[in-house]
Amino acid sequence: MSSTAIPVTSRKTYTWLYFLFPSLAVMLVFFIYPILLTFFYSFTNLALTGESAKQLKFVGFDNYVRMFADPTVRISIWNTLIFLIGSAVIGQQVLGFLIAILMKRKNKTFRRVIGTVVLAGWVTPEIVCALCLYSYFGDEGTLNAILSTLGIPTVTWLYTVPMLTIILANVWHGTAFSMLVFQAALDDVPKEIEEAALVDGASRWKILTSIILPYIKGTITTNAMLVTLQTLGVFGLIYAMTGGGPGTATTTLPIFMYNQAFINYQLGYGTAISLLLLLLGIVLSLFYIRTLKE
Repeated sequence: MSSTAIPVTSRKTYTWLYFLFPSLAVMLVFFIYPILLTFFYSFTNLALTGESAKQLKFVGFDNYVRMFADPTVRISIWNTLIFLIGSAVIGQQVLGFLIAILMKRKNKTFRRVIGTVVLAGWVTPEIVCALCLYSYFGDEGTLNAILSTLGIPTVTWLYTVPMLTIILANVWHGTAFSMLVFQAALDDVPKEIEEAALVDGASRWKILTSIILPYIKGTITTNAMLVTLQTLGVFGLIYAMTGGGPGTATTTLPIFMYNQAFINYQLGYGTAISLLLLLLGIVLSLFYIRTLKE
């Protein structure tokens, strides 16, 4: 009798599967399965109340037809893009970089104090941050109290410029992350290159635009992708400050999805909206990944 044994090289080849299995299992249970389940429910009449709650039915593309015919969806997409560009792409990126560049090569005490102040907004829980900014922008809040003291007419910020208030709130809450990322990137820029440029007569602006920014462009793109995806899912901050109002002025896709799924109890329609949000995140991710490759 002859026995067949698995070659040692083959056993080594498949050893990596044993180490990847826990991670793959977690991803399958907590990521892939919920997405597939959401995809399935988006084609059903799933609801929490009414006749639809008694019997689950497959309705095909009815939820998607309804979604793209709903004018509120278009408003929500537009509000989401404004919120993304204002608070993530421009606000957190630019402000985080400015703080990081101003702190570059400052003494440790200065960096520690400023860093602590900026980090305070980031470590504050989102709901607490929303309540703080609501108290600041409220009709009788801190900002209007300052304006009254200076003799300037007060403004109903949360009703007059609600989108601006939630953008500023999210910028204050998330800028510290960009600051930390840019600080690490700026510290890696070789000092010799900057010193050589100064000796050659280059201005600070020229060094910034011709040396520093090209050197950290990969970090800029990566940070933009991270803060964009993080901002895309912001819900608690907006819901606590404005509830998506007044009207639909600050109704982003997460807010609209929540209202349809848990306020109107139309879970099937809500899951269809959630897939639209997921699709938007995928498109933005692919855009940033392509930019990184280039």
